[in-house]
Amino acid sequence: MTEGLKTSRIILIGYMGAGKTTVGKALGKELGMMFYDLDWYIESRMRKTVSQIFAEKGESGFREIERNMLHEVAEFENIILSCGGGTPCFFDNMEYMNGQGPVVYLKASPDVLYKHLLMGKGDRPLLKNKTHDELIQFITEQLAQREKFYSQAAYTLDVNLMDSYDKIKITITKLKDMLEL
Repeated sequence: MTEGLKTSRIILIGYMGAGKTTVGKALGKELGMMFYDLDWYIESRMRKTVSQIFAEKGESGFREIERNMLHEVAEFENIILSCGGGTPCFFDNMEYMNGQGPVVYLKASPDVLYKHLLMGKGDRPLLKNKTHDELIQFITEQLAQREKFYSQAAYTLDVNLMDSYDKIKITITKLKDMLEL
């Protein structure tokens, strides 16, 4: 862990495709902190993919599991936690996360998110079977609905220009400066 680090956990939120995993892994490596992706943690603990859980329990069933797993993993020490795009929008999750450590909203425009999500939309239950036009409309509308939750984060970091390794490094430097690490 970095000298003078004031927190034992940093929580990253933002829409699907914003780069939470990319930033989380890089930040964790740089600070010597373990990286956890909440969806991966859920899959490991439940021994099912997020898609399977959605199919079996629906979104509301998944969100309950997600909340329980959030409360479990957010108690770990010395971690960077990347949350799913919807995590902040359910139950008291934002209030809880804000009480666990600094929460950083990785903010990107609908166009940037669209480009990132096009590459892996088959893996994301909420995006399956959408045409390109439906996908951009879905992202824009859902981002607008979620903004009121995302904006409750203590910090907001613009990640629109994270399209190369060098720009990811710049983003990590900005984030460390923002958090005074």
